[in-house]
Amino acid sequence: MSSASAALPQPGRTKAFLRLVMIEHSVFALPFAYIAALTAMFQLDGNIHWARLLLVTICMVGLRTFAMAVNRIIDREIDARNPRTAQRELVTGAMSVKHAWTGALIALVVFLGAAALLNPLCLALAPIAVIPMVVYPYGKRFTNYPQSILGLAQAMGPVGGWLAITGEWSWDAVILGLAVGIWIGGFDLIYACQDVDSDRESGVLSVPARFGIPAAVRSARVCHFLTTALFVWYALATDAGAFLWLGLLIVAGAFVYEHTIVRPHDLSRLNRAFFSVNGFIGIALFVCALLDLLVRGLSV
Repeated sequence: MSSASAALPQPGRTKAFLRLVMIEHSVFALPFAYIAALTAMFQLDGNIHWARLLLVTICMVGLRTFAMAVNRIIDREIDARNPRTAQRELVTGAMSVKHAWTGALIALVVFLGAAALLNPLCLALAPIAVIPMVVYPYGKRFTNYPQSILGLAQAMGPVGGWLAITGEWSWDAVILGLAVGIWIGGFDLIYACQDVDSDRESGVLSVPARFGIPAAVRSARVCHFLTTALFVWYALATDAGAFLWLGLLIVAGAFVYEHTIVRPHDLSRLNRAFFSVNGFIGIALFVCALLDLLVRGLSV
């Protein structure tokens, strides 16, 4: 660690760990686990089961926290060579690798414990859910398509949310999971565009680094078109009402806006597209889905 970095005030370990895993970004995946769980409750008996919803939240946050911590640990040397990520906590020394592993393992135990409290199937499948979380950070070392691994990891959220309530497999949840996985994989294609030069110098593999930024942006557009189509399929499969269809219109409009402000030769508003628009998509669709279920008879 440089003398300049050492001179910076170091946050407490907990605060540094929460910054390391960007805990606030749970907003991207958590709403879709809620949509799946609440839809399953509506179909099961029409009542919200608050205890199980709390356990779903703990599972999602625990697994995501583990995944982000492991990602940062495995990628710390790559992060050190990239100007955009050179100030991350494991690079500057604000958090040690030992403490990052401690936080990651605690999050993993919390995830497995919550899964065990849900039902036997959730506990049995929980270790499988961990696999892509560990494989993803290595993906950029052996494939030009690491976003596909990320998409698989994110697709498990809605599926897990449904399983948590019913203890049974649901193809409706798979449709929603695929929509979420392709959506997140698509906007990660856009996000990776800002690291093209660094990735090529470091030998990091990605679609933008291998095929160029225009190809990545076009691929992201295809992903988000497929996402919209899958959302429509999910709405049809679950006999959705007017509010969810309104939510899908809002999401489609957000996708159009996102791809209007991010162009292959103009990434100046990339962060707005990544953080603001995608965060809005998750929250907006969840609110509309919740209103739809309540109007259709879901009891609080």
